[in-house]
Amino acid sequence: MPTRNLWTREELILAFNLYLKIPFGKMHSTNKEVIHLANLVGRTPNSIALRLVNFASVDPVLKARGIKGMDGGTKIVQPIWDEFYTNQEELVFLSEKILAEKENSTIENKYQDLLFDIKDLKGETVSREVKTRVNQSVFRQMVLANYTTKCAITGIDIPQLLFASHIIPWSANEKERLNPENGICLSPLYDKAFDKGLIGINTSYEIIISTSLKKKKETSFYTNHFASIENHKISEPVKYLPRKEFLEYHLDTIFEK
Repeated sequence: MPTRNLWTREELILAFNLYLKIPFGKMHSTNKEVIHLANLVGRTPNSIALRLVNFASVDPVLKARGIKGMDGGTKIVQPIWDEFYTNQEELVFLSEKILAEKENSTIENKYQDLLFDIKDLKGETVSREVKTRVNQSVFRQMVLANYTTKCAITGIDIPQLLFASHIIPWSANEKERLNPENGICLSPLYDKAFDKGLIGINTSYEIIISTSLKKKKETSFYTNHFASIENHKISEPVKYLPRKEFLEYHLDTIFEK
């Protein structure tokens, strides 16, 4: 094979970045995001799509669910996958920096709507804040893609009304911050209720209501917004189910018994 056809580390990182952001069923050559990346790196949409399904073939979560990618290029993509699981925050941020450069931009310009208020920060503080906000944005993209941009409780599909809710809070577990199994797509009311432990999700993926919230049973807001969701299963994501040990952590430490 001529050298020019060999995939560079940068190209593999960019393909992995896209793999995290789109549902399994959209990893095909006619997807506009696949075409965009192909144009950026000077490859065909078919070759990008093939790399995406190679990543699917080494994804242990998909393997466990019986979803198979194409294993022809697994040796090429496995090192990038392993690097992600060793250091998620570094690789995700690096992938966004490379992507911004390929788009003839900078990470600061691309994410200026998230970074507008950090102009007065200096040195390490600003670097850390940029990385945190960019990574949180990518996590949101991952989680929304995983739930096909719909609230897992209500089905609301308006992106501006959706949050990527952490099961284990961002501050509580650095290693799992960007793990898509640690996120659920929720609309604002349920995101806040979940964050404050007023609702929980058990390991059968059913919604449970806290004792303190049940004290409001006689109110119209409880009837309208909470009574109907008790014991209701959240909608099933396309790639990553919430990890049961993360749900158990939320029930043990955040949910109000």
